[in-house]
Amino acid sequence: MHKITEKERMNEEMTRIEVEAPLVAKKIKPGQFIVIRMHEKGERIPLTLYKKDEEEGTIQMIFQKVGKSTHELDTYEEGDEILDVVGPMGTAAEIKDYGTVVCIGGGVGTPEVFPLAKALKEAGNEVIVVSGFRTKDLVICEPEIEQDACVDELHITTDDGSYGREGFTSHVLEELIESDKEIDLVHAVGPPIMMKVIADITEPHDIPTRVSLNSIMLDATGMCGSCRVEVGGDMKLACVDGPEFDAHEVNFEELMQRITMFEEKEEEALERWKEEHGGCCQ
Repeated sequence: MHKITEKERMNEEMTRIEVEAPLVAKKIKPGQFIVIRMHEKGERIPLTLYKKDEEEGTIQMIFQKVGKSTHELDTYEEGDEILDVVGPMGTAAEIKDYGTVVCIGGGVGTPEVFPLAKALKEAGNEVIVVSGFRTKDLVICEPEIEQDACVDELHITTDDGSYGREGFTSHVLEELIESDKEIDLVHAVGPPIMMKVIADITEPHDIPTRVSLNSIMLDATGMCGSCRVEVGGDMKLACVDGPEFDAHEVNFEELMQRITMFEEKEEEALERWKEEHGGCCQ
């Protein structure tokens, strides 16, 4: 069992939790993820790393309430226990001195950018972070990325212009490229359509680009096959072979079709859970 030591509702959609997992905290690296199971009848939930504290033996994740399981997880409070915390899983991001790296996070993809940007900065890179949200109320991790990760530049965008600059992360990336700034690597984490747009922008400029395909994972062991994705003409599993891949080799059209496979079932499960819990869904 793993005790929840901290919980913070960051906004109406996203919640941060810290759990005791000393063995995971010692080994997990940027880009890797963990899988939690709340109870014996619970679904396996892949979550990406936000922060870790090896001395305290804790790890932090930020999750978005989307389906039944994440809504249920949001009902857990400090002191409650989670049955399983498994990890680290997946392949760690390659951290070295590339030169100038642009890390792009979309929505709930932003927390994964934090440890990545921090590690890249510590490796000697100039690090620029671009983080996009729909509106001001959903902006997260700004002071952590700017101060704790000590990045060189941080750009916040909102779709409606209510905070930062109006527009999308792709607009900032285009401006950075047009400014003749030499960019040695781009790493994007977020909705598949955002990652596809980023890949389409960088490919004509021959800028190496990586994407993290966490959003299509299900059981995260390679057994269910739900996260199959075509990369460079070969079939890969995001949870086992990734989650990080060369963005210019990913078949995003197929990926975006696959990610909608279980939408109807997920909606049904969430509605049943709401009914069983008297509409409890904060």
